[in-house]
Amino acid sequence: MKSIAVYCGASNGAKPLYADAARQLARALVDHNIALVYGGGKVGLMGVIADEVLRLGGEATGVIPRALVEREVGHAGLTRLFVVKDMHERKAMMADLSEGFIAMPGGFGTLEELFEMVTWAQLGIHAKPIGLLNTEGFYDGLVAFARHQQEEGFVRPAHAALMNIDVDAEALVRKLLDVA
Repeated sequence: MKSIAVYCGASNGAKPLYADAARQLARALVDHNIALVYGGGKVGLMGVIADEVLRLGGEATGVIPRALVEREVGHAGLTRLFVVKDMHERKAMMADLSEGFIAMPGGFGTLEELFEMVTWAQLGIHAKPIGLLNTEGFYDGLVAFARHQQEEGFVRPAHAALMNIDVDAEALVRKLLDVA
């Protein structure tokens, strides 16, 4: 696996441990010679992970819509930065550039990107591994809800299993490498 798209917040969140998790994920990516593909911002967890990947000598590719370059303060120091027309083009390009996906803690945009990749996998549009970095139980409610969806007959067990979940960045990256 040469590249992983990481979906995460344009905010640092309420606890410093989220930024710590971003740095740990950056370390795991670089240690496994996996390039980062992400939303191209310089702020929040997006900026933290990109800066750490670069500091550690890895590659960081950003994909950001023109309208968000100013709003998310597009990161000018990346290995590559693609400025695209809109969010649809951003998500498609990130998917094309990546051989796997990881969602870190984030907001609605992070969830939307995660669920689009899970849905695409469910529909057979891609067969790339998907990970959920459940830092400090951030996604426990989401995992419980997915289990509820399965129990109620709306999600098949095989589709629920598309999300590889771990609290540890290194362990999650290894899981994705194992299923790739």
